[in-house]
Amino acid sequence: MSKQIHLGEGEPVVPAGGAPIGLDKKPNRKLKKKSFWKRVKSQKALILMALPFVIWLLVFKYIPIAGWVMAFQNYKPQNGFFNQEWVFLDHFKELFHEPMFYRALENTLGMGILGIVFGTLSAITFALLLNEMRFVWFKKMTQTISYLPHFVSWVIVANIVTTMLSQEGPINTLLMGMGIIDNPIGFMSNPDMFWGIVTVSDVWKETGWNAIIYFAAMAGVDPQLYEAAKVDGASRWRQMWHITLPSIRPVIIVLLILNIGNLINIGFEKQMLLGNNIVADKALVIDLYALNYGIGMFRYSFGTAIGIFKSVVSIVLILIANGFAKRVGEGRVF
Repeated sequence: MSKQIHLGEGEPVVPAGGAPIGLDKKPNRKLKKKSFWKRVKSQKALILMALPFVIWLLVFKYIPIAGWVMAFQNYKPQNGFFNQEWVFLDHFKELFHEPMFYRALENTLGMGILGIVFGTLSAITFALLLNEMRFVWFKKMTQTISYLPHFVSWVIVANIVTTMLSQEGPINTLLMGMGIIDNPIGFMSNPDMFWGIVTVSDVWKETGWNAIIYFAAMAGVDPQLYEAAKVDGASRWRQMWHITLPSIRPVIIVLLILNIGNLINIGFEKQMLLGNNIVADKALVIDLYALNYGIGMFRYSFGTAIGIFKSVVSIVLILIANGFAKRVGEGRVF
């Protein structure tokens, strides 16, 4: 039997080398509750500041998820939300048996992958070059000018691209003047060129804006690393490759995960404005497919099924990209 120490009359029994017997653990819980509410009170200003954004998130992002029910109904607006015919997975079966859906999926993934690859590479390269500039005034001017296309509407960008690539436009005129081609090229009427035109247009419009976060990450790199590299005789190219890029690797991985998650959510504005009847097969993306063959034909349930498919694919892509990033993070990338 273990020895017990009696502290006195009315005092709890304490085993040798142990805690008092019979003490209630509720005071610890009360202390935790008090400390929790104490932290809440100390941060009430921050909580109040965040509250409007939380409400916005609930109202515009989470409550609309209830509308997913329409994908499992034969939704008719005149019948009300709760008086609909249930068809369960019929709309999904119809979606996966549509050849046009697979064409839209192929175009979406193709342009999405091209956008991620060339968009990321162009933004990182532009940020690296901008970071290496020694003329501060020229760096600031270039950085400001590079932001401007981001704020230009896709309607205006599409008109600029169409004018530049028309058969009488500057591009054909320049190529013919240099003797590279004899006859004008129909850029906008060639389906094989459509993905490239969309990608180049998007890169031109968004490179400066996407480079902001990379440039900010580069500004946080310890200057002593560059000084040590100079002492060791490293060239500016070596400094970029062995110091700058590894230092911003976490930012690159996070942005890649976010971009991969939005791979299937590339929108439809670019494709709709730059497309025409000749390149319609290459311009059809999932969002445009949902608009034309879902909402445009009053097939609300079918359009909702397309939206659910996009959401599920985005979640799966984020999980895959996040798992891959964790594995890559254990080793060297550069």
